[in-house]
Order: sequence, then structure tokens, then C-alpha cells
Amino acid sequence: MAFDRTTSQVLFDNGTHKCISFTSLVKGEGVQANQFLILDHERAAVLDPGGDLTYVPLTMELNKYTRLTNLDYVMASHQDPDIITSMPRWLVYTEAKVVASKLWARFLPHLNSAFMSDRMKGGWLERLIELPDHGGIIPLGESNIVVVPAHFLHSVGNFQFYDPIAKILFSGDMGASMVDDANKPLENFSSHIPKMKGFHQRYMCSNKVIRLWVKMVRSMDVEMIVPQHGTPFIGKEMINQFLDWIETLECGIDLMDESVFTCPT
Repeated sequence: MAFDRTTSQVLFDNGTHKCISFTSLVKGEGVQANQFLILDHERAAVLDPGGDLTYVPLTMELNKYTRLTNLDYVMASHQDPDIITSMPRWLVYTEAKVVASKLWARFLPHLNSAFMSDRMKGGWLERLIELPDHGGIIPLGESNIVVVPAHFLHSVGNFQFYDPIAKILFSGDMGASMVDDANKPLENFSSHIPKMKGFHQRYMCSNKVIRLWVKMVRSMDVEMIVPQHGTPFIGKEMINQFLDWIETLECGIDLMDESVFTCPT
């Protein structure tokens, strides 16, 4: 699959439905992060938009594809700073609803200053869609975004977003890698492992949870897994290589022992 090699990367486009990633908006010391736009019949959803570091460049990029008045949702896979700390600006400058885990519903208002809260459009409860643990289906235009559970991968309230038209799973931190060029298609999985292994060993909770996730993904029709950091996995063969590898990886509490929990002296 060929990509538009620009600031934005068109992952899918059938004329009425588009998926676009933005891979190079983070400048300075921040970790590389991808932001995403899904469009269907001119209605829009932004996935994992990031913080103040990316808000202005992201909105400039979005305006190349849609108007902010067409934005229905700002969707957060979890609560990390590089995921949703720009939330106050979206609440003030758009009418989009924030979609996030119910576990974070009482915490997200802490991102909002009194100044911004006084200027947001509508009340907090009106602007938030709280996701139950099993996820759900969010209508967008004439299509749907399927919200699938990915709890403890790595957040306690963690979701991923599946686009059944594009057959893309936006996987958050699962599959993340530290690479120089996130636009460059992955060609050799074995050489990619060192760019993922340390991150997953530390950030993912346990192999048990990974195996539950892998079983779920194998039951889905996925042509592309696109993480929030680094390079996507494109095509069934590359996806299966990733699933086979991650399914056996010990991580998180699997690797903890008494040597870690020792009081410093």
C-alpha cells in the first residue's frame, strides 16, 4: 500500500471514508507520537490528539481535510499526557464530545483550569461519553468506530479503536516502537523487535493480559495495526508476526521480583 509522504499519511481513502495519521507534529524533547483522524461522509473523529505540544500543528493539519465544526469526537485510548492533555482546548474551540473510559471521567476535569472551564461549550457531563469496560460502538457519519477493550495495555482503563471499513486497529501503546521515521513502512519484523521489546516489557502489565488481547484481535478482520508511537503493521503477514511475538512476551509483573521492591538505604 502506498502512502502520501507528507506531514500527514493517508492510511485509507475510498472517497467517502478516510483514515489519516500525523506522525511528525511533536517537536523538541517530547516522545514521538502519532495522532489520527477518521472521516466518514464529512463527519470527523480525532484519536489520541496529544497535549498542548501538538494542538496547534494538529488543528492546522486537520483543516486541510475538514472543518473543526465537523468534528464530532475527540477519542482518548487512555489518560497519558501525550494522549489527551489538550482536552481543554477541544472543549473550548469545538463542540466535539470527549470519548474516554469511565474510570477517567472524574479525573479528566483536573486537566481543565477554571479559566478554560468557564469558556467551554456546554457542561462537562454533556461533553463526555463514558465508556464501560466492555467498550462499545460510536456512530460516525454513516459508519461506526468500534471501541475494543485493551485494559492494562498499559492503562487500567484502556481502549483501542477499530475502523471496520478501513479494517484498521488503532492500537494505542500496543505495538509501539521507537523509530527515526514513523512514516517508513516496516519491511523486516525481526530487525524491528529491538525497537519494541524494552517498551513492551516495561509498560505492558502481564503476558496473561497480552494473550487475552491477542485472542481477541485474531478474531477480528484487521488489515493494519497502527500504534500511537512508531511504525504501523501492514498486511496479515506482518500483523501475524507481531501477534506471534507479543503473545509469548513476558512483561510487567511477570518480570518483577524482590530485587525491585527493596527500600533504598
